[in-house]
Amino acid sequence: MKKCYYSQAPLPFVGQKRMFASEFRKVLKRFSDRTVFVDLFGGSGLLSHITKRERPDATVIYNDHDNYRERLENISRTNALFSDLRRLSEGIPRHRMLSKKMHSIFLERIRREESTGFVDYLTISSSLLFSGKYARNIGELGKLNFYNNIRLSDYSCEGYLDGLEVVCCDYRELTDKYRDSPDVVFLIDPPYMATDISTYRMDWKLTDYLDVLLVLKGHPFVYFTSGKSPILDFCRWMEEHPETGNPFKGAGMSTLTARMNYSSSYTDIMLYKETTEAA
Repeated sequence: MKKCYYSQAPLPFVGQKRMFASEFRKVLKRFSDRTVFVDLFGGSGLLSHITKRERPDATVIYNDHDNYRERLENISRTNALFSDLRRLSEGIPRHRMLSKKMHSIFLERIRREESTGFVDYLTISSSLLFSGKYARNIGELGKLNFYNNIRLSDYSCEGYLDGLEVVCCDYRELTDKYRDSPDVVFLIDPPYMATDISTYRMDWKLTDYLDVLLVLKGHPFVYFTSGKSPILDFCRWMEEHPETGNPFKGAGMSTLTARMNYSSSYTDIMLYKETTEAA
């Protein structure tokens, strides 16, 4: 049987590592003696897929925390929906913004699809919305302008998850399960600090980003981050000032909630400390 090899995820996914695919294959060769690869933040599954194709002998665990499988399982529905949308858009120039009338017609077709089952809003977003914009439901979608960027061919995911062990759990649970395995390599592509994570099923604070670093200690890993994220600068600063500790330990705190408008607010924080520790 012919093995399918994907260099990008079959369906759109924000943050998939398709641009790193070639370099990632090279890095995998450094772990030729390892037999277990655990993709803690599986996302689209692309890293897991590439790992299994490069290392068919290895066990590869794909943590599908975002339920990408559901989108793959409904790919025939998505293709059928796009077929109808392509028919409706006949005569409309490519990349042209749709009129209000056509917007309503498209929205009604999508709403009918939702009434009968699953709608892949992230994939729809990539074909109808301005580049970089995504909607997660019919309400969000209806508020945005549509453009005729509809994909001209069907999506396919044949063989994409073949050979993978697919799980869905918190990455900490998976880490605990495999942390003592002598042959494990952790593949770590977490949400990036200071970047948009609205399409992920999580709401992280600073401590959540830092907790991921605990996985790195004592284990082989491949870790991804972004130049927009301050995580590497933070780690370098901590290394250069190991004696700092927590300067706010024992400090008092006052908070003030400030409102920008009727629906938006933020919290200002004041910390104070009467004494300092001896040097």
